[in-house]
Amino acid sequence: MIYVFLAEGFEEVEALATVDVLRRAGLDVKTVGVTGETVSGSHSIPVVCDTVIGNIQPDENIQAVVLPGGMPGTTNLERSEEVNAFIDYAVENDKYVCAICAAPSILGKKGLLNGKEAICFPGFEEYLYGATVSDKSVVADGKIVTAKACGVALKFGKVIAEQFIGKEKADALWESLYND
Repeated sequence: MIYVFLAEGFEEVEALATVDVLRRAGLDVKTVGVTGETVSGSHSIPVVCDTVIGNIQPDENIQAVVLPGGMPGTTNLERSEEVNAFIDYAVENDKYVCAICAAPSILGKKGLLNGKEAICFPGFEEYLYGATVSDKSVVADGKIVTAKACGVALKFGKVIAEQFIGKEKADALWESLYND
């Protein structure tokens, strides 16, 4: 299961475009409300989540943890002991941890980017402790996937999907999104 955690003030495009691409790829994805079943994004768009954080546990069913950015969404994710437990479990059990926009700062502050190539929203680079800040819009380095901002949310989803379905299928999915 891929869990996409939504806390009050999350960036809607980063969360929902990512979920959309991952579901189109045939992956099992659940949106998880950190602050309730209905969570409002940074642009006041309410989203009804598939589940709430109290209903799930960090366990062997986790394939990936996805953290959308946005403010104060990123801060609310970072403050959540439960979200941190899922991140820790994923890292300790060689699962994927994916973050976009301001959310890679959470990984940097936890020391998870040491020796990794990573990217984030401009202005948050100082929190990517130990990382080599990339000039790419989306970076996969080992089991860590980071992305710059909402403008690359579809690509972020594609790169995450690629880790599970392979490059060829992910490229075909990507082409289907731009079928002019």
